[in-house]
Amino acid sequence: MPAADSQTTPSGAAILRFLRVTLHVGFAVLLLVAILRLHLAQALPDAGADAGARRFVWSALAVALAAAYLAGTLLEKRYDAGRSTFNPHPYAVPWLGLVTSLWGVLLAGSAEFSWVAFPLFFLHLHVLPRRIALFTISVMTAAVVASQWMASGLPSPALPLVLGPVLGAVFAVITGLAYRALYLEGEAQRLAADELRRTRAELARTQHEAGVAAERERLAREIHDTLAQGLSSIVLVARAAEKSLAGGDLATAAERVALVQQTASENLSEARSFVRGLTAPRLQESSLPETLGRLCAETETLAAARGERLRCRFELVGNAAELPPQYSVTLLRAAQASLANVRQHAKAGTAVVTLAYLGDEVTLDVYDDGTGFEPGAPCPGVAGRADGSGFGLRSLAARVAELNGSLDVESAPGEGTVVAVRLPLTGELR
Repeated sequence: MPAADSQTTPSGAAILRFLRVTLHVGFAVLLLVAILRLHLAQALPDAGADAGARRFVWSALAVALAAAYLAGTLLEKRYDAGRSTFNPHPYAVPWLGLVTSLWGVLLAGSAEFSWVAFPLFFLHLHVLPRRIALFTISVMTAAVVASQWMASGLPSPALPLVLGPVLGAVFAVITGLAYRALYLEGEAQRLAADELRRTRAELARTQHEAGVAAERERLAREIHDTLAQGLSSIVLVARAAEKSLAGGDLATAAERVALVQQTASENLSEARSFVRGLTAPRLQESSLPETLGRLCAETETLAAARGERLRCRFELVGNAAELPPQYSVTLLRAAQASLANVRQHAKAGTAVVTLAYLGDEVTLDVYDDGTGFEPGAPCPGVAGRADGSGFGLRSLAARVAELNGSLDVESAPGEGTVVAVRLPLTGELR
């Protein structure tokens, strides 16, 4: 019951397959020849009256040997081809013992079965440990010599009776050891190929999971920096409009409803944009400095709609240069997140957004004169909250890190806050 070799390299598999087929064919031919010679010998006039019975018994045993050999071979073949779930490999040694025992009984009855030993030598070398296999082969060779000697009727074993089986055994051992070395090499290659396939599958799974996580992170950032902030503004301005209506100030209420419509329209454009994986709609319509200027004006308007007095201005330092889309989007999102925190948490009267082109880097600073916070305490917008807010600066830090930039937040109680973003410019971008 030799193990299958279908998973080895193509050349090694072809050689092993040829040797296996040769082994099986050799066994079948030698067994058939032995049966035919036995029948011819029993058919001779001097064979005796019980020749027919002996012929039947030995033929039945030979058929049993062929059936046992064929059953083990087919079970092993079906299992290694994946057509059966029964694994016969643990039963290889008992199977080999059964086949060898049947052959031994046949050999004891007739020397015609001597040559069937040679295919069995290969099986012993393949199934059994080498030392045990060499011992069993030696015993089988001695049995063949003894059978040949008894059949010859000579008073002592002649040299040809000993030399033939011994040389045959030596040749079988050498060939069997070569087969086993080739088989082990093929198994090692198969295991290496299996490990490579597992490694590739694990790498593909890891890359897929990393891609899914990255896409989730991207969507979370875009939703927070666009839809969440816009919806928050809509809710706050709508409440302010409701108060105006309750107070009878229809003109102010109408202005605030118009602002709600404008914010909702901008949010819709942003949603469509990030679903398609495009840049921010604001940056498609104008340059980054112009977009930041409009953002400051909108911040003032939104604060005023809530009844707050916030002065927000934009400053440009250096000569504006064309930036890659991811740089512009990151700086815009940094300004949006920072100003959203100013509106929601700082209670500031003034906010300043400064965009600076400094040759080897581009910087964005957002300053407010609000309440500030203790640097050792959780920063608003950095640690997430139970309601899903508080994602802004943490999201911004991830954006900046992807561009090898830096994000610094400086603050103190009662002294306001500064959010500073630094993005390095490579030689091609300067």
